[in-house]
Amino acid sequence: MKALPQISEAEFEVMKVIWKHAPISTNEITDRLTQTTKWSPKTIQTLIKRLVTKGALSHEKQSRVFVYTPLIEEREYIGQESHSFLERYYNGDITAMLSAYIEDDKLSESEIDALRSLLLKGTKRRN
Repeated sequence: MKALPQISEAEFEVMKVIWKHAPISTNEITDRLTQTTKWSPKTIQTLIKRLVTKGALSHEKQSRVFVYTPLIEEREYIGQESHSFLERYYNGDITAMLSAYIEDDKLSESEIDALRSLLLKGTKRRN
């Protein structure tokens, strides 16, 4: 697995907008984020610049605006973060993590059913 850039929670919020709407201009990113956050346009532009510097985004100038495209895939990044979380808090033991969630009633019946379905699919692939 290639090393992906470290992204702060605020930068992750920006990335979610870009992953969903790419290619997307600075103004469009700002419009979307000012509706869901209390960030100023200047703050959002700073976060975008950081993501470009970290290699998470590419940009190109189209007419008078910059348009951004992600250089990392959402699924890949979330997978890396999930793996890090599992290693950090559960020593890589997914069974321990799921047990903790189930014992603390953090999973609904529908989530447990979805997990059961995923496990059955995984078992069928191995047979």
